[in-house]
Amino acid sequence: MYSSGSSWFLWVAAIAIGLPVGLIVLTEWRRSLIRRHSPLAAPVGLLRTYVLPVIAVLLLMLKVAVVPARDVPIRIVATVLVFLVLLLVLSALSNTMFANAPETSWRSRIPRIFLDVARMVLIILGLAVISRYIWGSNIKGVFTAVGVSSVVLGLMLQHSVGQIVSGLFMLFEQPFRMGDWLDTAAARGRVVEVNWRAVHIESSTGVQITPNSVLAGTSFTNLSRLATSHTTVTTTFAATDPPDQVCAMLTRIAAALPNRGDDVEPTAVPIGDHKYRTTIGLKSPGDDDAVQATFLRWVWYAARRDKLHLDGVADDYSTPKRVDEALEEAAAPALRLNKADQQALAAYARLIRYGTGELIQAPGEVPKTINVVVSGRVRLTVPTADGSVAGVRSLDKGALIGVAAFTHQANLAYVHALDEVTLLQIEHDEIQRLLTDRPQLSREFGRLIDERRSEARATIRSAGKADRAKAIRDAGPAQLGTAGGAKGFESP
Repeated sequence: MYSSGSSWFLWVAAIAIGLPVGLIVLTEWRRSLIRRHSPLAAPVGLLRTYVLPVIAVLLLMLKVAVVPARDVPIRIVATVLVFLVLLLVLSALSNTMFANAPETSWRSRIPRIFLDVARMVLIILGLAVISRYIWGSNIKGVFTAVGVSSVVLGLMLQHSVGQIVSGLFMLFEQPFRMGDWLDTAAARGRVVEVNWRAVHIESSTGVQITPNSVLAGTSFTNLSRLATSHTTVTTTFAATDPPDQVCAMLTRIAAALPNRGDDVEPTAVPIGDHKYRTTIGLKSPGDDDAVQATFLRWVWYAARRDKLHLDGVADDYSTPKRVDEALEEAAAPALRLNKADQQALAAYARLIRYGTGELIQAPGEVPKTINVVVSGRVRLTVPTADGSVAGVRSLDKGALIGVAAFTHQANLAYVHALDEVTLLQIEHDEIQRLLTDRPQLSREFGRLIDERRSEARATIRSAGKADRAKAIRDAGPAQLGTAGGAKGFESP
């Protein structure tokens, strides 16, 4: 059963020493590849765990046990080894050529279905080679039958196969990628899945499944590959509204939208029949619906504040009764007004409303009116050195906005509406007359102005210190000497 002489002993010694050494080397190599996140880690793991031990078993059977090469045990082990080597080659090619392919290379443009088909074809060919050279099977008849069957099936299913092939060629061309936004005849949304049969498009109404052959035979727009992404909104105003005033209001609202892109400056133009078209840039095509919804909501409030007639409707909210109630409930406690003061100010006050998230005041603006919060809440924030904003405080019913108008100073903070906010707007000159007669109230206003400005400056300084501390924490040892000396944001 065993070979004569010392040849069998040499093979046993070689396998006993070579197998552990090979396993150790491959284990360390695999760990090194994993630490570097290399795609070769998977094929090396396959080589270590399966291929090398099977080679050792085959050598033991052939060289030590001297089992004849045509025996069934040898054929079984050889079949397993060839199949594992085939998997190893496929895994190495897939991980080295296509796993980390650059987006602009031809490798990244090959659809996954093509790789799966090629892998399956190679596996079938490998099995055919195993059958022919290891088991001695005659595979000519099998290939002939497969060829004839393929021709017959191709003729019977030529229409369906043609659709599949056209879809596959479209995928090979790759007019879109995963995550792109498409505008097709069936749906408008984001591509969430692409397979050999269909493209799944996630839209506002659900996931639209469109066959590849349908996309290959029709035109569609890849919104993610536009040079600039934008949306247009059409609004209608009354014929008596001045067009320039309407366009200015629409542009102002569009410029303040939170999801607006910077690539396209917002514009508004009249297009006839009392209609206006506003063009708004987008950060992403997915923001289209949200931007349009916010824009239309804010325009509703802004048109009424500017006494314009959106859809031909005038604002009837600021009635004398509501103004009197706001003066009594909100303004009187804040401004220490008696009944006579309230009656005197009623003619110079009006109620205005802001939508959730809308900008009420911005830094750098010099307020021209005094506003008293009647309902809702507002949030004061200040810009920081890194371009973000930091919160100062929230204000609710009875709080004053625009107090810097008395000193003709610019605002330091943003004022945004946290929900629907109703303000009582009072002309500056009338409040000025009231303060002239009441020195104590005037001093109270001065104290409030100083307090607001001190809070804003303190928030800016705190944000600057936090940014510098974060820069020092994130800096490496070689950068610590310069991070602490960075110039901070100067408070106004």
